[in-house]
Amino acid sequence: QVQLVESGGGLVQAGGSLRLSCAASGRTFSRYAMGWFRQAPGKAREFVAAISRNGNNTYYADSVKGRFTISRDNAQSTVYLQMNSLKPEDAAVYYCAAGPASTYYTSDYNYWGQGTQVTVSS
Repeated sequence: QVQLVESGGGLVQAGGSLRLSCAASGRTFSRYAMGWFRQAPGKAREFVAAISRNGNNTYYADSVKGRFTISRDNAQSTVYLQMNSLKPEDAAVYYCAAGPASTYYTSDYNYWGQGTQVTVSS
């Protein structure tokens, strides 16, 4: 089992920045690829970013490419999502997830955090 706890969400003005963190506990963190997903009201959960187990490979949704950066610290068992140039359409509950591979699909991730709310005012 892996337990994931997100933090760092909040209210920010459009154009601002936030840094989300996801702290993992339980099984060895470095065994898992990590992903960030988000879900806005009335919409399906969507892929945001993913990172490989060793951090060498990262993947982004087109909508966030160039604005968001995913990173991880295996010694601290934490994955981060740096979000810059935030837009109102980025507002959602953000979830981190752990799985065997860094894919775009929610079904490929075995463990999920409880989510953290990001609100972007225009």
